[in-house]
Amino acid sequence: MRSKPFRLLQYGFALCVALFTLAPFVWLVISSISYQKDLTTTPLKWIPDNLTFERYRDIFANPNNDMAYAFKISMINSFTVASIVTVIALFVGGLAAYAISRYEFPFRKNLVYVFLFTYMIPPVVIVIPLYLLFSSMQMLDSKWTLVLLDLTFVIPFVIWVMQSYFTSISKEFDEAAAVDGCSRLQTLWYVIFPIVRPGIIATGILAFLLAWDEFFFSLLFTSSLEAKTISVAIAEFSGKNAVDYGMIATGGVLATIPPLVITIIFQRFLVQGMVAGGIKE
Repeated sequence: MRSKPFRLLQYGFALCVALFTLAPFVWLVISSISYQKDLTTTPLKWIPDNLTFERYRDIFANPNNDMAYAFKISMINSFTVASIVTVIALFVGGLAAYAISRYEFPFRKNLVYVFLFTYMIPPVVIVIPLYLLFSSMQMLDSKWTLVLLDLTFVIPFVIWVMQSYFTSISKEFDEAAAVDGCSRLQTLWYVIFPIVRPGIIATGILAFLLAWDEFFFSLLFTSSLEAKTISVAIAEFSGKNAVDYGMIATGGVLATIPPLVITIIFQRFLVQGMVAGGIKE
């Protein structure tokens, strides 16, 4: 049995990790319900004297607040772009990952590392040719442009992760399905997908988070409210002469809610998917 001092050390270390992890988010929540004067006083007040929920009320119920309206539209844009990217990436990347894990062809293993390399390329390296390309095609300032740009790094990520899940499944399932007269697609849909479902959901959550948090492409390729995402909208809360720290904090709090809700709902599949990905045949 582990000694009592060792358990106390474990609990103390876990408490420190939880404190440093949650403290920034707690301060974000406090800032979102504090008055601007309390956020700019010196020394800073960690616990404000008065609280206000006016910023949340403006976002959800005040149609005359331009900043709140911009936040709502950009929130919808982010959710739309991230959802479309996730669905397309899972479909295309999942089929590619299954083919890589099951078919034998030249440079099969090297191809996986090529996808990983494309995922690791810094966006700043390719942003100029991409901007010129989309500009010549008159596709700037569009949600569909953001979808295409996000797919350039989300699909390689999905392929890299999903091929590990498919590889962990024995090929005997494919052989047994073939004996029963199933085609490749039938085997994939009725046999393989149900087995690897936790891995698909886990990968989908991570893909959604990648698209949701994307900032660089959204900043450079969008200019109007019809296409801006939430990350860009929050950044624009900083004006030339003043910074609305409270609205930035409010936007940060609300922007974390959709990914948090999705993660909580599919938490069981997320854990199962991570464990399944580490088991090899």
